[in-house]
Amino acid sequence: MDVSFILIIPYCMLMKTRNNVLFALPVVLSMLSCSKTENANPSTEQEQEKQAAAATDYRQEMRNFVIGISQYAKAQNPAFAIIPQNGIELITTNGESDGTLAQAYVNAIDGVGQEDLFFGYDDDNVPTPSEDNLYIREFLNRIKTTKKVMVTDYCSGKTNMDKSYSSNNTNGYISFAADQRELFNIPAYPAQPYGVNSNNITSLSQAKNFLYLINPEKFSSKKQFIDSVKTKNYDVILMDLFLNGTAFTAAEIDQLKTKANGGKRLVICYMSIGEAEDYRYYWQSTWKVGNPPFIVAVNPDWPGNYKVQYWNTDWKKVIFGNDSSYTKKLINSHFDGAYLDIIDGFEYFEGN
Repeated sequence: MDVSFILIIPYCMLMKTRNNVLFALPVVLSMLSCSKTENANPSTEQEQEKQAAAATDYRQEMRNFVIGISQYAKAQNPAFAIIPQNGIELITTNGESDGTLAQAYVNAIDGVGQEDLFFGYDDDNVPTPSEDNLYIREFLNRIKTTKKVMVTDYCSGKTNMDKSYSSNNTNGYISFAADQRELFNIPAYPAQPYGVNSNNITSLSQAKNFLYLINPEKFSSKKQFIDSVKTKNYDVILMDLFLNGTAFTAAEIDQLKTKANGGKRLVICYMSIGEAEDYRYYWQSTWKVGNPPFIVAVNPDWPGNYKVQYWNTDWKKVIFGNDSSYTKKLINSHFDGAYLDIIDGFEYFEGN
């Protein structure tokens, strides 16, 4: 009788149960195999993917992305402002408020945008919990001396809006109290922007207020949008490149660069770089999760938005670096800068 056959059967059983007896068997049994399937290692491809993911510094990849956009834009227009929204932890190398500043990243930007600082973190028109407010402000205070901090609070009603504006002003930030999270309207209150002035605003550092109006679908035409914004005295207009699928021209953007009181102002364009949007000009009918490879997941909270591997070369080409890129379109349309959204896209990949 074949002794090795007799030994193989209990060995397999012991492998499955991890019975302590296993470790008392002669070492020679380790050379015997129950089956190819049971001892198979994870596929080389899967292991490589896991190792690559583990080795990726998602925060640094986002910093690199923003730096690349900035270098490309400023090479053509040195005054072009770059303002990342949220993801404020990127300003330090270790993601701690007292950490060393990520200097190359900080040098590449002209300001930072932050949502929900005093209102809106848990729900619209609800004060942000003090511990969350303090956590964010510890980062903002590291950078406010050299970069403009632009806060968007989501609140309505005179009492809360006044509190938002005064709290931000006390902390040295400029702000916008949005009474609609969809950002499709110009709030009726206050009648004049907080800190209204007739100064000529030629750089972001001079701004004292801003209007965040990136969903213009409520306006029937580009002319109505332009006419409405021209009656206001905001120092900075944050808007979208498109209205109902049609891009604003350079001549139209130029019309928006004068406040109602005659002072000059900046017009800056919103651009999502951490997600792809299926309603944008670059979207192709064949695109879906996995095709192209940089599209990795649907954002369940925002229909039409998709998580992307923002470090992917093909995605970067969509955003900057060539004449058909999004950033180039902003420059050609005479925008004064780009307001970069989904900067905190690294959180999705760190958690998956």
